Amino acid sequence: MANVTVYNIEGKEVGKIELNDAVFGVEINEHLVHMAVVQQLANKRQGTQSTKTRAEVRGGGRKPWRQKGTGHARQGSTRAPQWKGGGVVFAPKPRDYSFKMNRKEKSLAIRSALTSRVNESKIFVLDQLNLDEIKTKKMKAVLDNLKVEKALIVLDKKDENVYFSARNLPKVRTILTNSINVYDILKYDNLIITKDAVAQIEEVYA
Repeated sequence: MANVTVYNIEGKEVGKIELNDAVFGVEINEHLVHMAVVQQLANKRQGTQSTKTRAEVRGGGRKPWRQKGTGHARQGSTRAPQWKGGGVVFAPKPRDYSFKMNRKEKSLAIRSALTSRVNESKIFVLDQLNLDEIKTKKMKAVLDNLKVEKALIVLDKKDENVYFSARNLPKVRTILTNSINVYDILKYDNLIITKDAVAQIEEVYA
């Protein structure tokens, strides 16, 4: 099992914690990690784009000139794709981009992403993360103490003081353990997580 240093909000070492290899020490599956990221981005797409084909564009019912004898190429409608104001070839239509992943595939992808953060020494475990008031400056001080700028903060329970204090920091995102996902873990350079959150994640994914 990997031994990781536990810090307090002042950035001082207060102990060690052993991470479960079943969650934080698996063999990284890059294919599933990639698939999980693509799935999350695809599921966010609205898919509401729509462009008219030549059958849907208004007008063009009359043949612009006779078939032969003009010297021009034959034309049947002024709404053909090559005409200004014509329809679009293979026009994009509303569609659903989402697709599903198996539960075990999602689980392994998340565990692979968490393992990558451990391997790169980009995980910071805090004994606790409590702020007595909503103050962005205080949250910024915690990050400065850990020498971290861009980070994903994972909490074991909802804490409005922490959430609202971090909300105005452009490179910081705060989520709960039941919302962790591969995309956010990889998007942010560092993972800041409380000891209680580690226990919850290990209980779910071990």
